Amino acid sequence: MTKKRVVVLDYGSGNVHSAVKALVAAGAEVELTADRTKVLEADGLVVPGVGAFAAVMQSLTAIGAPELIDKRLTGGKKVLGICVGLQVLFDRGVEHGIDCEGLGQLPGVVEELDAPKLPHIGWNTVDAAPGSILFEGVENDRFYFVHSYGVQNWQLEAMGAFIPPKVSWSEYGSRFVAACEVGPLAATQFHPEKSGEAGIRLLTNWVNSL
Repeated sequence: MTKKRVVVLDYGSGNVHSAVKALVAAGAEVELTADRTKVLEADGLVVPGVGAFAAVMQSLTAIGAPELIDKRLTGGKKVLGICVGLQVLFDRGVEHGIDCEGLGQLPGVVEELDAPKLPHIGWNTVDAAPGSILFEGVENDRFYFVHSYGVQNWQLEAMGAFIPPKVSWSEYGSRFVAACEVGPLAATQFHPEKSGEAGIRLLTNWVNSL
């Protein structure tokens, strides 16, 4: 059986090598690259993200990633965002007083979590969406989060999609989007590559869906 080809987008983000290692453990053939042809032709594209929303958007824009991600999704080719890689998929991010435009693939605003202590670091449960592909078999497991910002008010009816998105939530001070699955687009606010066996299982579910 031929392994699915997955590209981890190389745009200068940290922590990419642990993502590559986890995807290999999940059964994929993985390459870390920003090569346009490889990004467009891979079975799956992973967009990692660590750091500030605006800085990640600047780095993505510098390699033409917004166009590549849009082309993949328009063609029904799967994309997985991780951590800030989830956040930049939304319309806007407001961080440290900076209001920055995102990729606009999902409607919503990334804002500081309404919590007594930030950042949110550590293991947390997820209220998995019914019928979720990502969380099959790990619905009751904990996943590892490191973030101070998230999407807390997502009006699902604003999607206007024929197939309702599968949205999974977590809670830290307030409820926030922990993961979403919308057509060929999936994303997690937590780090599956840092989430042990549950994270590998989640990535395996995604790889098997390619």
